[in-house]
Amino acid sequence: MPTPLDRLLDLPQAALGVRATRQQAIASNIANADTPNYKARDLDFRSALDSAMGGKVGGPVALARTSSQHLEAKADGLMDQALKFRTETQSSVDGNTVDMDVERSAFAENSVQYEALLTFISGRLRTMQNAIQGQ
Repeated sequence: MPTPLDRLLDLPQAALGVRATRQQAIASNIANADTPNYKARDLDFRSALDSAMGGKVGGPVALARTSSQHLEAKADGLMDQALKFRTETQSSVDGNTVDMDVERSAFAENSVQYEALLTFISGRLRTMQNAIQGQ
């Protein structure tokens, strides 16, 4: 059973996990900027956080392996539901939808929000520590 202290950090902890997953998606877009037919993806933060907090989405997606030599892939069902394809801002000849300006901007914005969450969580933990020590 979660204690009041656990519930105090539930939302920031879930938001931090969603921000980390979004950062990975954006980094994947940047890494595949020159890959033909790669479609840029981004995380819908609101629906991912709602899923992480409510557990409304089912378990992980089962992926089929066509050969015993293939590596086993594990999908995170909660975040996969919120991972969407980005709207194409400019078309390219090779079918790649990554716009580096959009990706850099999203990466920087997400990094700042991730740092803000860490600062917030650190402040909450410091407040709890001061309350426990009686300061």
